[in-house]
Amino acid sequence: MKEFGFNPIIAQELLATSVRSKVERYDDAIYLVLHFPILHGKKEITRSTQEVDIIIGKNYLITTRFENITSLESFAKAFEVDTVLGREGQHMHGGHLFAAIMRNLYRALLIETESIKTKLLDVEERLFDGKEKDMVLEISHIGRIIHDFRQALNPHEEMLDSLEAPIERMFGHEFSYYMSSVIAEYERIRRSAESLREIMLEMRETNNSLLSAKQNEVMKNFSVLAFVFVPISLIMTLYQMSLPHTPFAGQIDFWAILGGIALVSISCFIYFKKKGWL
Repeated sequence: MKEFGFNPIIAQELLATSVRSKVERYDDAIYLVLHFPILHGKKEITRSTQEVDIIIGKNYLITTRFENITSLESFAKAFEVDTVLGREGQHMHGGHLFAAIMRNLYRALLIETESIKTKLLDVEERLFDGKEKDMVLEISHIGRIIHDFRQALNPHEEMLDSLEAPIERMFGHEFSYYMSSVIAEYERIRRSAESLREIMLEMRETNNSLLSAKQNEVMKNFSVLAFVFVPISLIMTLYQMSLPHTPFAGQIDFWAILGGIALVSISCFIYFKKKGWL
C-alpha cells in the first residue's frame, strides 16, 4: 500500500479470502477478485477453487493468491526471462499484463477441460462392458466436477463485463482489443464446459437406459420362472390334501407326481422358448 499508494481498503481486502468475485474502482487502481477451479490435470480433479486478487494500475499490476497457482507461476517466470532478454516490458503497462495473465489462466482451464473429456471418454469405453452400476457413481462424480467447474466460471462473465468500461477509461479506447481477446478466451472455456455437460448428460441417460434394460431382463426372467413354478406348486398342494380318492395316491404316487412336474416344467420351458421369452 505504501509503495504503490493505493487505497487502504484494498490492502485490508487482501488480508483475507473473498467469498464472491467482484470488481471495484479505487482512485487510480482497479481491484478485481476472481475464483478459478484448481488444476490437477489427469491425476486428480477436485471441486475446490482458487482465489486470485488482481490490482490493476496505470504502471503496475499486482496479483495475490493464497496458494500456488501453476499457470500464474509459469507466466511470471516466462515474463521475467523475456524481460531480461529484452523481448517484453518495453511498451507494456498494467492493462497489457492483465490481459496476458487472464489469457494464460483461461488457456490453462481449457487444458483442464481436455482432461475432464479424457475421463468421460474412459467412462464411455467401459459403459458397454456390463459395468452399468459402477458407471453410475463414476458419471455422478464427473458430473459434480463439471457442475462445480461451471459454477466457478459463471461469475467471470459479469466481472469481465463490469471491468470493460473502467479499464478502457484507464488505458484508452484502443485497449478494447485486448479486453476482447480476454473475453474471447473466456467464451472458449465456457463453451467447452457446456459441451462437457452435454456429453455427460447424454452419457448418463445412456447408462440409465442400459441399467434399466438389464433390470427389466432380470425381472422378466424372474417372472417366467415364477410362472413355471405355479403349476408345480399347484400339483404339490393338491397332493398335500388329505382326501380319500386322490389320484395315484398309494400306488405309484411319488414317480407319477415327479413325472408330472417334470412334464409341466419342460412344456412351459419349450413354450416360453418358442415365444422368445427366454
